[in-house]
Amino acid sequence: MEIRVQDYREITDGPYDAIASVGMAEHVGADRYREYAGVLHDLLRPGGRLLNHQIGRRPAVDESAYAVDDFIDAYVFPDGELAPLGRTVALLEEAGLEVRDVEALREHYALTLRAWVRNLERGWADAVRLVSPGRARVWRLYMAASALGFESNDLGVNQVLAVRPTPHGASRLPLRPRTWG
Repeated sequence: MEIRVQDYREITDGPYDAIASVGMAEHVGADRYREYAGVLHDLLRPGGRLLNHQIGRRPAVDESAYAVDDFIDAYVFPDGELAPLGRTVALLEEAGLEVRDVEALREHYALTLRAWVRNLERGWADAVRLVSPGRARVWRLYMAASALGFESNDLGVNQVLAVRPTPHGASRLPLRPRTWG
């Protein structure tokens, strides 16, 4: 097995048995997401699996009214853009992937963010020394506010499992990936 951390636009080999995209798709942007999904499809062999782990937002009644938050764009994630889960799933499917499972981790991520804030506060002196007081405050504010966003269901984080079907339509995945209980 080989594991690489690499920009999807710079991959020149393949196909792959599996691809994990974790916390990356938020940085592609709505205008390039269709291209991104197509590249992922093309990089997978038939029967290959994709795990896309992505922060998302609730859909807006008027999607044209969605705007990237100026503070987050300037100080935290430049050019980041959150898409609703349905849009992500639709674009993966339009690229030819079959979505097999979606797991919502919203409440887990709220707990994770609160733990990160506690860890930052415990190591405050080290954080300030490594970055700056202003940068440390920005991240504390961002993580605390994001925890509230996940708790209130304004934000979500989802893992989408998709497969590139074989020419005859087989997914090569188990019929039931897990049991609910």
